Amino acid sequence: MEILKFEFTAGSAPSKQVLVGCVGSGDLEILMEPNQSGKLSIAVTTSVDGSAQRWKNVFERMFAEQTPPAVHIDIHDFGATPGVVRLRLEQAFEEVNCG
Repeated sequence: MEILKFEFTAGSAPSKQVLVGCVGSGDLEILMEPNQSGKLSIAVTTSVDGSAQRWKNVFERMFAEQTPPAVHIDIHDFGATPGVVRLRLEQAFEEVNCG
């Protein structure tokens, strides 16, 4: 079990938090909360040791395409594949940016 931490530049903070997925179902869980520091910070709790570069690559690809909001993200991965990671992150960003 590893806890990985990442930080990226971000836009403005949203006004709400969201929870997507459910680690108990064998799926990725993401909790996204506003971050008043003006940065995007991510903490990944993963059961796959040695996966830091894979996570870094997923995040860098995503944030090269869009400027994320200033949020803190807690991820519990349950060994999720990069495709599931991206799907859940996009779902969380969509929900946190709505309304």
